[in-house]
Amino acid sequence: MMRRLYQTIADPPAGKQPVVVLAGRPNVGKSTLFNRLLHKRRAITDPTPGLTRDPVTSGAIIAGKSAQLVDSGGFKLDRQAPDSPESLLDSLVVERTLRMIERADVVVLILAAGELTPEDEEFIALLRPLRDKLIVAVNKTEGGRLLAETWNLARFGFDRIYPISAEHGDNVGELASAIADKLPAFGEAAAIASSETAGSTVRLSILGKPNTGKSTLSNRLCAAAASIVSEIPGTTRDVIEGRFQWKGRDFAVMDTAGIRRKSHVSENVEYYSVNRAIKTMDEADIVILLIDAPEGFSVQDKKIAALAADRGRGLIFALNKWDAMPDTKNTFEAARDSLHYFFGQMKYVPVLPLSAKTGEGVGVLLNTTIKMYGQLNRFTETSVFNDFLGNIQAENPPPSGPDTRFKVKYGVQVSVNPVIFRLFVSRPAAFTQAYNSYICNKIRKDLSYGMVPVTLEIHPSGGGKRRPR
Repeated sequence: MMRRLYQTIADPPAGKQPVVVLAGRPNVGKSTLFNRLLHKRRAITDPTPGLTRDPVTSGAIIAGKSAQLVDSGGFKLDRQAPDSPESLLDSLVVERTLRMIERADVVVLILAAGELTPEDEEFIALLRPLRDKLIVAVNKTEGGRLLAETWNLARFGFDRIYPISAEHGDNVGELASAIADKLPAFGEAAAIASSETAGSTVRLSILGKPNTGKSTLSNRLCAAAASIVSEIPGTTRDVIEGRFQWKGRDFAVMDTAGIRRKSHVSENVEYYSVNRAIKTMDEADIVILLIDAPEGFSVQDKKIAALAADRGRGLIFALNKWDAMPDTKNTFEAARDSLHYFFGQMKYVPVLPLSAKTGEGVGVLLNTTIKMYGQLNRFTETSVFNDFLGNIQAENPPPSGPDTRFKVKYGVQVSVNPVIFRLFVSRPAAFTQAYNSYICNKIRKDLSYGMVPVTLEIHPSGGGKRRPR
């Protein structure tokens, strides 16, 4: 059995941020209210029933108090054919929703105005023992519509009912105040504590094609079943965030929807899921590109890698399901060499064998992310960098022809994470891509940026402008 190397912080410890769960059947507006309370579009919203499957969690300030806000999956009675994969998935969604409700500090039950169903009534019965932490919101009452039907719900014994419009914002402020009133007093302190530590958290985004094991890896890292794992392609739709600690370092991991070729994306829901997955690259420090080792890599993997590199993100090629590969000599070396050949200019990217299912290789993966994070945030002093530029130009001078001659006058590092250097060149138009690659490779080799993308910004040197000291 593999020794557990990390401590989960996926669930807020006692005395930290309380949990607020938005619950209800599909299509009552949970995700819309979630986004409204966050004041940003975090969860995907669409008329498609049952869109949210995994609980989507985000830190929130609700009427001045800090909490973890959870958009749960819809509670469904009418499921697919028994024993079908879809029926199993529905059951997993309901099970996950009920588990989130059990550990919540506040539960907001969302009903749709004028649309009470048997699912609503069964859910109300299930939540009756949780009356002390329950708040009832009736959505889609914009402009005062269906208020009579809304007040009739008092027959279920609710202490108070909040008619709202999540889409238009009607009475959402009043609902937020009611939520805050039920939150423990330590909410404000938690907000301060989280803001103080946010900068030191390593943010990982797990990307790849459908069914490569992204949710399995995310759950293993967080030591919690935050994402539903299923063989049905496209099970994960929203970006699912989890947190964990490892070797004293805080990590946040984003489990994303599988990314397919654009021509294969046929539904609006999948379109938004894929775009949200790609957007996580803007929020991440490091992208873990998960590749199904037995199936091999594809052109789509190459596009994902290029998007990460263009953003200057750290990148790791993780060959998942390695436990299913033949146990023969040089299998990994052959796979690594083939992958580096396929990805061309990305030989600096680490390639790691991994089994998200068994945990084999997880420790090496996390060691690599810590080392890579250090390189992404490494800063080279200007004097050191300019001495370096002088040495490499002496070792390999730029072209000397009349139309190709240029000289790198001086340079400076202008950014960390992403790593960007600015070069001031006598004739920028003559600066070749080949020489650009040469300098980037030397920076990685000689200045300890060996695993991360390096970007060069080329600027005119300004004639006789002096080199900075």
